[in-house]
Amino acid sequence: MKPLVSILMGSTSDLPVMEDALKFLEEMKIPFEVNALSAHRTPDEVMLFARSAPERGVKVFIAGAGMAAHLPGVVAALTPLPVIGVPIKGSFDGLDAVLSILQMPPGIPVATVAVNGARNAAILALQILSTGDDQLMKKMIRFKAELKDKIVKANKELEKLQYKYRVV
Repeated sequence: MKPLVSILMGSTSDLPVMEDALKFLEEMKIPFEVNALSAHRTPDEVMLFARSAPERGVKVFIAGAGMAAHLPGVVAALTPLPVIGVPIKGSFDGLDAVLSILQMPPGIPVATVAVNGARNAAILALQILSTGDDQLMKKMIRFKAELKDKIVKANKELEKLQYKYRVV
């Protein structure tokens, strides 16, 4: 089995955030790989890893990083594959990471999700993959329907709440 999604983080200290992506992909049965590589501490390894991704079957990268958050941009510069950046909350409530990932030069785009938004990054990765795969599209449609069902169920539960001044 070849990985469709490559998940990178600058350090294993980012794992508690990035684990949301791992769990979602596992739940959806999407093959993935996960590694800790640093744009600053292991630049040669990042370069080799990003450039070899298409040969490994990878279709999408998810790269999480905090503070200076260069990993997603460096990966995007080295690969023709789409890269989704996950800013990880560190200093400045993660704003430094957000800006580092968002402000990419022309020609080197990085899709960016919310601070600590690894689950949304995995959902976006599945959406990207599903554009060329009918089976994955069915999974995506089913997932969206389940989101709707949760809200419908939540509203039924809210109907049961009794308050003297509640208008229904």
